[in-house]
Amino acid sequence: MSTYAPDRPVGAMLREWRQRRRFSQQDLSDVSSVSTRHLSRVETGRAHPTPEMILHLADTLEVPLRDRNGLLLAAGYAPRYSDRPRGDASVASVMAGLRSLLDAHLPYPALLLDDDWDVVDANAAVDALLAGCAPELLEPPLNVLRLTVDEQGLAQRIVNLDEWTAHLYGQVAHRADRTGKPRHHELAAIVAALHGGVPRLSASTGPVLTMDLRAGDTVLRMFSTTARLTTATDVALEGLHLETFLPADEATRAYFTA
Repeated sequence: MSTYAPDRPVGAMLREWRQRRRFSQQDLSDVSSVSTRHLSRVETGRAHPTPEMILHLADTLEVPLRDRNGLLLAAGYAPRYSDRPRGDASVASVMAGLRSLLDAHLPYPALLLDDDWDVVDANAAVDALLAGCAPELLEPPLNVLRLTVDEQGLAQRIVNLDEWTAHLYGQVAHRADRTGKPRHHELAAIVAALHGGVPRLSASTGPVLTMDLRAGDTVLRMFSTTARLTTATDVALEGLHLETFLPADEATRAYFTA
């Protein structure tokens, strides 16, 4: 869902994105090579930007594709970015390629997530992480943020829950600040509410922050890596990212390779 309202002028929307990026007009002028005078005229509605100008400024401001379409529509132009279902044949090869990376990561857990941290797909090793979670939390759309911090989800088994929750909150709060997307602000509020307040990340004593998860008599120590699809030109693909987990000690490695 986009963050724009159709009846808002494009200049006001561009100003909002500039302010969200904490750019002054001079800052934006410096990086976009558009004069501050012209930027001011566009933002106040005294000049009507061309679609090329809108897309140039949107690219400079790192506006998401869906919102770029919204900027174009607000200015009276047709959208430039398609929004096909992920099952559409035109994006099937991309989805197949991403899913192949999940299996390539075995025997360790890997998930394909959308921009809202909802699970699109996962490999078989993820089942070991989900043991004991309440069935209703595993119903689609399965949101990994909520699943992780909910007491009926993974929270009951995460040894370093405060640290890991603070890490997740930092990710979603940063993303909410970048996108302005209501769903991202909602997810940040959910994480804070389930934690009992805004979590603060303390200094780590190890080389990486790990998620320490009880699995029977074993504590699995894993660190995560994220790979984001950065070349998407279709709204449906933007924001897809792979979240992979790797063992941080030999006991965890042995657990998954046994």
